[in-house]
Amino acid sequence: MESLFLLIPLSLVLVGLLAWILRWSVKNGQFDDLDGPGQAILMDDDAPEAGNSRKSTQKH
Repeated sequence: MESLFLLIPLSLVLVGLLAWILRWSVKNGQFDDLDGPGQAILMDDDAPEAGNSRKSTQKH
């Protein structure tokens, strides 16, 4: 029974801390764009340079 006098306030403090961290992260925009960084990795940014393009050097 004595342990409940320690564990209940400790759990309430922990829940309050977690709620504050969640509120802070939402307020600072941590959850604004969840798909963008994952999609950015998949995008191909290896476009050939204008002078080295194969289409401009090929003859038909």
